[in-house]
Amino acid sequence: MIYFASDFHLGAPNAAKSRERELKIVAWLDSISHDATELFLVGDIFDMWFEYKTVVPKGFLRFLSSIVTLRQRGVEIHLFSGNHDIWFFDYFSNELGIHIYHKPAVFERNAKFFFVGHGDGLGPNDTGYKIMKKFFRNRFCQFLFGWIHPDVGLRLASYLSRKSRASQPQKEVFVNAEKEWLFAYANRKLQQLPHIDFFVFGHRHLPLDLVLDNQQSRYINLGEWINHQSYAIFDQNNLQLKFYKE
Repeated sequence: MIYFASDFHLGAPNAAKSRERELKIVAWLDSISHDATELFLVGDIFDMWFEYKTVVPKGFLRFLSSIVTLRQRGVEIHLFSGNHDIWFFDYFSNELGIHIYHKPAVFERNAKFFFVGHGDGLGPNDTGYKIMKKFFRNRFCQFLFGWIHPDVGLRLASYLSRKSRASQPQKEVFVNAEKEWLFAYANRKLQQLPHIDFFVFGHRHLPLDLVLDNQQSRYINLGEWINHQSYAIFDQNNLQLKFYKE
């Protein structure tokens, strides 16, 4: 089985709420460990992440231990950066052999094609964020930020993360497919790519399973774990949204 999840936002909105959510995530990871062959973590797993050369953010030991256990059992793990944990470098790949992605990627599994990415900065509009994302991705800017003392730098990054979340609606609402900009983006990509069966994104914070305009491909949004505890599972034939219940 192949599992997909996104937007854990570990660390938000405070330590107590984050710990409560982390325990649910750990329980879910334990529940899938018996049949998981691959796990795709599709961005914003952490509410803030920046790797210095010798320092990584403190915390999330239970979650990281569960990831270590999955890797020891041979589960392949794919980790995508999101708009909150944009600064993954080589810590997870070097320490755990986890595959790191900073942009969408295409995968083939059992003759099915997946287009997977966090979803931030895709589609029309959102020009301000797209400019800011280029700034955050710039290697020289990352180098300069790395010279800030971790106690200051990580606190600053946490402040920016909280500010970003506060600017967004607290509860996401589905209106119709035409209003979904990632749905529109997927339809446009279908005109450029040979064939994609499933477009899998996070970022939207709303679990969605929509048929695209070609009536064959589907747009799946994984939702988040603050309210929905949603994820997706591919059983080598079909991709389905699920909701974890303890």
